[in-house]
Amino acid sequence: MTSSVPSPSGQPESPGSDSKLLGLWRLMRFHKPIGTWLLAAPTTWALIIASEGWPDLKILCIFGLGIVVMRAAGCVANDLADRKLDGHVARTRDRPLVTGLVSTKEALLLLLLLLSIALALVLLTNALTVKLSLVGVALAMMYPYMKRVTHLPQFVLGAAFSWSIPMAFAAVTNTLPEALWWLFLGNLLWTVVYDTQYAMVDREDDLAIGIKSTAILFGHLDRRLIATMQAGALACFLQTGAAFGFTWPFYAAVLCIALLFCWHQWLIRHRQEEACFKAFNQSKWIGLIMLLGIVGHFVAEHVSPI
Repeated sequence: MTSSVPSPSGQPESPGSDSKLLGLWRLMRFHKPIGTWLLAAPTTWALIIASEGWPDLKILCIFGLGIVVMRAAGCVANDLADRKLDGHVARTRDRPLVTGLVSTKEALLLLLLLLSIALALVLLTNALTVKLSLVGVALAMMYPYMKRVTHLPQFVLGAAFSWSIPMAFAAVTNTLPEALWWLFLGNLLWTVVYDTQYAMVDREDDLAIGIKSTAILFGHLDRRLIATMQAGALACFLQTGAAFGFTWPFYAAVLCIALLFCWHQWLIRHRQEEACFKAFNQSKWIGLIMLLGIVGHFVAEHVSPI
């Protein structure tokens, strides 16, 4: 893909409006919804738990739109930060800011628009949620730069993707019960797991250009440390169930997640790029399984015995 098309005179010509819209669409990663699903998972879990199984439609809409907007904003911020590096990585060299399909100024304006929409949405909630949202935005905007200064950017991403959990409780109950932090920590560890698998795909390119990641830090211990974090996430999920008094459907879901974790360990055993990406991509099912377990608990709780 080139940054411009030649005019009859041989001089570069700006891309057409259709190409520009496509570039903006791709910049926000709307063509790759996996990140949106992974952000939606913990948000939905928390909303349902905080609402005791019956979330308010208004809150669902606010957070649903917020998920889409903030994931898009995070992608734009990431590509702005990496615009001079992405061209050196095979997987990212066709991104709109690298090819010139979208200019830096246009990306900055888009980011400002997305953050303004996110602010308008959170202002429809309460003061506590608004205060928490400032931390969430800071984490999302900070993450792209962490890979330059630390080998632990995945933990910053984990915190950013998990921050919707306290925000959801704040929006629904205007409180932050201690039990939510078990869910927060479990999701954080799970995020580090799947993003490390994702980073294993780019490990050689990242080493060449000086980008840091847990995949590089862990080295040959990567599978063992991923397994350790998987076990930690499962322990936190179990503690979440105990703290909220969940019943068997939730624990059945945790068991299924444990089995999927084992499958992912098998997939990445040879550290092949395609297999590592497959393990990452299948993480969306873990979010869905947990959601079914939480919903199943509240359904079982409200169904009268025969």
